[in-house]
Amino acid sequence: MVGAVPNDVMSPVHDPSHDDRPGQGLALCLSGGGYRAMVFHVGVLWRLNEVGLLPELDHVSAVSGGSITAGALALCWSNLKWENNSAVNFGEELVEPILRMSGSTVDVTAVLGGVLSFGDSVADRVAAAYRRHLFGDATLQDLPDAPRFVFNATNLESGALMRFAKKYLGDHTVGRVMRPDLELAVAVAASSAFPPVLSPCTLDLRDRTWVTDTGNTLVTPGFRGVIRLTDGGVYDNLGLETAWKNYTSIIVSDAGGRLAPDDEPATDPLRQTARVLKIVDSQVRALRKRQVIESFIAGARSGMYVGIRSDTARFDDAVLSADPKRTAPLAALPTRLARVPEEIQKRLVNWGYIICDAGLRTHYPNGRLGAATQLPYPEEPLS
Repeated sequence: MVGAVPNDVMSPVHDPSHDDRPGQGLALCLSGGGYRAMVFHVGVLWRLNEVGLLPELDHVSAVSGGSITAGALALCWSNLKWENNSAVNFGEELVEPILRMSGSTVDVTAVLGGVLSFGDSVADRVAAAYRRHLFGDATLQDLPDAPRFVFNATNLESGALMRFAKKYLGDHTVGRVMRPDLELAVAVAASSAFPPVLSPCTLDLRDRTWVTDTGNTLVTPGFRGVIRLTDGGVYDNLGLETAWKNYTSIIVSDAGGRLAPDDEPATDPLRQTARVLKIVDSQVRALRKRQVIESFIAGARSGMYVGIRSDTARFDDAVLSADPKRTAPLAALPTRLARVPEEIQKRLVNWGYIICDAGLRTHYPNGRLGAATQLPYPEEPLS
């Protein structure tokens, strides 16, 4: 028997740019999880591109590590060359830049630089790394009109979601700034400002013109001035909020971490806080995953959920197999912006590709899927 789906799952956040009824369309949600997520999502996107679903996306919502991949996809979107609904230069435009970035460590150098600097914060240093490796000086206004890309951060002041998109940046309790010229690197840095070490990301929006919408209750200069943000995954670790209410078909790619048992947890303030945050993240992620799957079963939404801890054996129509003994270590990689060895990069891409193919064959059995007999990187098999 399918459990009841809470009403707030159906409409979890108010989006003033849409009405209250979900419309037809396809949304993709990319979870957080540091470089582990960033690279895993590349494999998912690789298979979506092959089957022709990439250009059918209406909306891409991302948090944390998923925002890095989404930002790279958004920025290269206008350069993609489409043939039969597949981008033939997908590898050159998206895969190669992401894998190059995953070969460099950002978090340690950002922390050290932020601590030793008298001007730049840790988040500033992270944004500088994103700017150097992927985004250059691009702003949110350089993103395509369609699909709509949304990068999610958590507003430490309101406790609500702060959304960054081409059309506006906003918090449903504070208001909106239309057509923001904010740098893409800064938006992604805010989305991936994982606490406590990479957080907060501070934005000075005092000189911006704010639009007040119905329901905005925090409209004083204190909430519309210097705003402090943290990782989007603190509020919404699957990137669901901005997509769920507005679209009937949802694809969720989850590369979130897993809380490991520890019979001697650290008691010092920093490490204890980090573990508490991991516990909260684990519980919220489990609840959201359950609600998503129950909603699919109940027919409230269509789509699929694929996760880095999934098992191909649970997909009846899977044609590419993966041994859990080889995928479990990938899921257990630390949630960091730290260098990933080349062979692990390739395995993460392969795993995203394999589990996406399994999900598509189960949930999109419409004959459109071609053969998937070769992995993106056959030299790193997972079976």
